[in-house]
Amino acid sequence: MCDMPSAESTPASVHEPDLVRPTKNDEIAKNGSELIGGPVGRRALLGTSWWTPVRIIALVAIGMFALGLVQKAPCYKGAWFFGASSQYTHACYSDIPHLYQGRGFADGLVPYFDKLPGDMQYLEYPVLTGVFMEVASWLTPSSGSIQDQEQWYWMVNAGMLMACAAVIAVCVTRTHARRPWDGLLVALAPAAALTATINWDLLAVALTAAAMLMWSRGRSLAFGVLLGLATAAKLYPFLLLGPLLVLCWRAGRWREYGTALVGAIVAWLIVNLPVMFFAFDGWSKFYTFSQERGVDFGSFWLIWSQNSSNPPSTETVNTMATLLMLLCCGGIAVLTLTAPRRPRFAQLAFLIVAAFILTNKVYSPQYVLWLVPLAVLARPKWRDFLIWQACEVAYFLGIWMYLAYTTSGDAHKGLPTDGYHWAIALHLLGTVYLCVVVVRDIFMPERDVVRRAGDDDPSGGVLDGAEDVFVLGPAAHPPRHAAHFDVPQVEWGNRGGESPSEPSVGGSL
Repeated sequence: MCDMPSAESTPASVHEPDLVRPTKNDEIAKNGSELIGGPVGRRALLGTSWWTPVRIIALVAIGMFALGLVQKAPCYKGAWFFGASSQYTHACYSDIPHLYQGRGFADGLVPYFDKLPGDMQYLEYPVLTGVFMEVASWLTPSSGSIQDQEQWYWMVNAGMLMACAAVIAVCVTRTHARRPWDGLLVALAPAAALTATINWDLLAVALTAAAMLMWSRGRSLAFGVLLGLATAAKLYPFLLLGPLLVLCWRAGRWREYGTALVGAIVAWLIVNLPVMFFAFDGWSKFYTFSQERGVDFGSFWLIWSQNSSNPPSTETVNTMATLLMLLCCGGIAVLTLTAPRRPRFAQLAFLIVAAFILTNKVYSPQYVLWLVPLAVLARPKWRDFLIWQACEVAYFLGIWMYLAYTTSGDAHKGLPTDGYHWAIALHLLGTVYLCVVVVRDIFMPERDVVRRAGDDDPSGGVLDGAEDVFVLGPAAHPPRHAAHFDVPQVEWGNRGGESPSEPSVGGSL
């Protein structure tokens, strides 16, 4: 008979990582859990139920998405079709039903190839989003009135976007192996539920979340392919390649970065080249429209323009916004190379996308979806997340009340211009606040709730625990740890250490 180790002599961590329970580490989560029975007990049996974190969070995400659909009910029943301002007073506007006819889907026109009647000659969306819109039109019944068709088109898109929302929640849940319950932040995000069906942004967000998951597993090629597809659906995902370049520079991981970059370029080209070659004018409309578009809703540029007797031209704003974004990119690069410990990938991904949103000349309310999964991975703290979400919900209400004011004629029902400017400022301040907290965590890694739990960079893939090979300034000194926290500490630059294993199929909140 062979000698078997006893249960007492075999540490549990050999088989599975200890899951971080937010009700034990986060005061807001602890207090909020009282609604469902309170924090998990010391004698709770973990890993023994079908109700795993992934399944619970996916169902919660679908439930919140469904609540967002209910919030759009007044528009579905008529506000999209009757009355100039009722869709704004009910805060239930969506581009989806309006563009069904406005972009030729009702008439069977082929996106990018067929010209559209009116001022917008071609579909002004990236190719993969255009494919998504076209597939939804194929699934939309062509019988009945145009109103019936637009209602069906919105419902078909809502079903497809719901799948994207579930993918996002699952990917975030699985990215940080020891912190699956962080996915609840994504699933319960109120601003995400309110904005999910305004436009088609969830497609790009889902592909980006899946790319982040692949990078966390060390699958560089899959990350690149998914990120390339995400960029073919929306422009912002390509920004993640910038901070990843600097991180791989600091860690000397050039081969993995090269693999990711090639995968992203090839995937983007596979989607775009056929349309680019056969319908260049239609393909390029998205890029020319973005360049020619004037100052629009949600940006600080709009506050400047509406309060100036000599507002800046579109060319001036384009130049200044580009310069500001380049300054932010340079600042993030310096932060990455000089931080006392190499920043986590999710932290820099959040900062670069937030910088793009803050400096851009337009901020549509659904752009908050870009940041939700990145914010959760960068700063999984309920208090900070909810403060930011409250600011975004306030902006969501502010923009619709402002549009109600501008479309209600002499009645002036809604929020006047000055009030809307305050809503914009609140959105900007909320995003800046979360950026400041993330930057503080980078400079003071002992304040980072992910690293306080004993991890290095759970979303970093090959960067997790890697040695630094190129650093500047304070980064040349040993990492600081918080002596007053009685938690495991990571051995920095331990190449021989194993990456955290997969979480168990069960977990407790």
